[in-house]
Amino acid sequence: MIEAVPDRLDGSPRQLRRFWSGEFKATAVEQACQPGVNISAIARQIGILPSQLYRWRRELLASEEPGQTAPAVEPQSAAPGPASGVEIVIGDVVVRAPVDADEAHLQRVIRAVRSA
Repeated sequence: MIEAVPDRLDGSPRQLRRFWSGEFKATAVEQACQPGVNISAIARQIGILPSQLYRWRRELLASEEPGQTAPAVEPQSAAPGPASGVEIVIGDVVVRAPVDADEAHLQRVIRAVRSA
């Protein structure tokens, strides 16, 4: 026999969906894009699931215009030497390119990494 309970169960959310402002999402994503941070810890701290924070990050990076620099992208030059190049860190991905790489080609690669 199944019994229907009209009252809210203990521990269940008061409302089914929460709505977050764009400013709140941007702030959370900015914190998550800092080097060396634990995204799961940040998500717990603000009261959301890590998958939600990853989704916000993916959506924010995808919505940026090509001319803007994403908070997760940190250009770093490699150690000086005859085979020096450029390292670009995008989230968990590192793109390495020679110093004489074509700028248009690098932009296409960065866009492809962000959309993946």
